[in-house]
Amino acid sequence: MSLFTKKGEAAAQATNDNGGGEDSPIVSFKSGTTFKVGVKSVNDVAEYYGYGMFGKVNTFLPKNPGVRNAKGYVESNPSLWDQAADALYADAKTAKEAGSSEADVKLITDEAYLYKGKKRYLRAFYDLATGKDIVIDFSPKQETQIKATIEKYAKKLGKVAFELSKVGAGTNAAVSLSPMLDIDEDLTDAERANFAKLAEKPFDMESLETCLYVADEAEQTKNLVIAGFDIARLGLSIGASAGSTQTNASQPSDDDVPPIDESAPTPDLGF
Repeated sequence: MSLFTKKGEAAAQATNDNGGGEDSPIVSFKSGTTFKVGVKSVNDVAEYYGYGMFGKVNTFLPKNPGVRNAKGYVESNPSLWDQAADALYADAKTAKEAGSSEADVKLITDEAYLYKGKKRYLRAFYDLATGKDIVIDFSPKQETQIKATIEKYAKKLGKVAFELSKVGAGTNAAVSLSPMLDIDEDLTDAERANFAKLAEKPFDMESLETCLYVADEAEQTKNLVIAGFDIARLGLSIGASAGSTQTNASQPSDDDVPPIDESAPTPDLGF
């Protein structure tokens, strides 16, 4: 089973467990970062649902991810974190039916949201400084912005280099992909030489699998403890050795910490 819900053209329209090893193309994209890049294809992208909790648990994918429908709902094979979210949403429904205030119910649904898988995108670029393919992790909003620019220049990708930048922090973080129309002036000799090699070979979509950290159920359980969830509610227990969070190649930048998304798919709570 692929770690991704969509790849290539399907992702543009919408398992290796090595923690992002030495050969992984993913790179950090913090605020203030700028890359000069080429784009090989609008379809060099993959969609995934990452789990984690800012400041506590780095982003990971379940080893056996849940099966989602077209709207993003987990229909079968829920991960332990999906089950934790469902338990909290059930608490919210119970509280609502018991007459709790809207504010109190929202506190529970906000907590449940933290355990849900969040949609993310991995998109590939060709780094003109190194002559190597790189992968950037984007939020859905950022991917929409970047894809729109790529589609605008889709027929000129072999002739136009771009500047990929990120500014701002938190929910105000913004990304941009701006064309550099004068390659002779805007690129160094080395960058122009690398740009000339842009079309030599397509991006290896399989390398995206190396960009994500995969957690088995034992590690997911430890992560639930670290996040503060009562795992006994899921019939789970853990030894005293529950450790710290793992390192993670695809951890989104601190600038990308998502707010509570009121429009995100949630279970039908009946209210």
